Amino acid sequence: MKRSIALTLAAVLAAAGLSACRGEDNSDTPANNAGGVKTDTGITKEPCPKSEHKDRGCIYLGIISDLTVGPFHALAVPITEAQKAFWKRVNTQGGIGGYDVDAETYVRDNKYNPQTHNEVYQEIKGKILALAQSLGSPTTAAILPDMKQNNVLAAPAAWTSAYAFEDNILESGANYCFESMNAVDYAKDTFKPKTVMAVHLAGDYGDDAAAGAKIAAEQNGMTFIDVKTDSGTDKQAGAVNAIATQKPDLVIITTGPADTAAVVGGAAQRGYTGKFIGTSPSWNPGLLQSPAAPALKALYLQSGPWKTYTTDTPGHKAMREALGSSVTPNDGYTSGWVWSYPLLAALKAAQASGDLTRAGLVKAAKTLTKVDYEGMLPEGAGNYAGGVDGQVRQSIISSPATGTGGADVPLVKDFFVGPTAKAYKLDKPCYEKLK
Repeated sequence: MKRSIALTLAAVLAAAGLSACRGEDNSDTPANNAGGVKTDTGITKEPCPKSEHKDRGCIYLGIISDLTVGPFHALAVPITEAQKAFWKRVNTQGGIGGYDVDAETYVRDNKYNPQTHNEVYQEIKGKILALAQSLGSPTTAAILPDMKQNNVLAAPAAWTSAYAFEDNILESGANYCFESMNAVDYAKDTFKPKTVMAVHLAGDYGDDAAAGAKIAAEQNGMTFIDVKTDSGTDKQAGAVNAIATQKPDLVIITTGPADTAAVVGGAAQRGYTGKFIGTSPSWNPGLLQSPAAPALKALYLQSGPWKTYTTDTPGHKAMREALGSSVTPNDGYTSGWVWSYPLLAALKAAQASGDLTRAGLVKAAKTLTKVDYEGMLPEGAGNYAGGVDGQVRQSIISSPATGTGGADVPLVKDFFVGPTAKAYKLDKPCYEKLK
């Protein structure tokens, strides 16, 4: 899943699919739009298929996620369910200027494969206004050229620092690079490590986090060791051996959750007693039911861009109410809910401007100076008008050691910015500096 290969494939498929996309336009003419608002692709005057509001039109949003066999499906399924619930809540609260929002009709599985991601994107892009979710950094990279060409806005399910430079992506929270910088700075004050190892997947997910760890380690006078690994629990022997033989004081791990259990559990069996801090997608509460649970409780901390499912904020409460008491708490739900706020803000801004076309939505997104995350992110988050300077740099640290299971991963460090992330000039994606 090399980024260059994915981008090349994207360019070829995009060129082949442009006419089909325009031929499948399910938009209204301006005369039929609610309140005279201008629209094009992905909006109809007919109500959404499951809408109870027959007097409203429909805004269609697509979702492309890892729903079955990929390494992040345990997170992606609740991410997707939370987003469905989020937009149902929006419809209950009045919709968007005479329209309900449908985030269910065009849900597709990418299997965490860039080619598959592009294929399903081509299937739905002529029917949607925007993407409520595009899961994965390398997978989203495969469609980004087409998104730019066709003014498709997306809320990502990823945190690569590359999104700071993309107008078509509405990222939320600290990126992997800043999150890892903060993790190393936190460890410096807490554990005083002298050596830092990054164990990570290749590409602009793992490489971005590793780059942040490297920058912070060097800033703090620590020795940095880079170890790339492949996805799959049966492919972690090399990473485990590197940890067991080189004995770093701190490991920043950026993999899928099952790989995290294999690495942490395997290293503990080999006698490793240092500390792990996992980048946000590396964790799933189900790991506490795995054979690696004792090692995770003893050695592992979790960094993240926002607080966990059980947190007491208006946004967290609204999420739990919308999902109902029957769901098993999982921070995939938290992420899916948080990622939806900026797209809601952009839709409202575009509707208020009288232009709900794709181009109008992208333009509206670039005017946002803040987003109301209902307390789930720090004040001032969502400054897309600020570009790179508007990036959120705060992150949190949690620990499964004292939790009661499920999504109860208690906070040990509230939102903070370490000195490395605070001073760092983000002039290009961090992963490009991992040399």
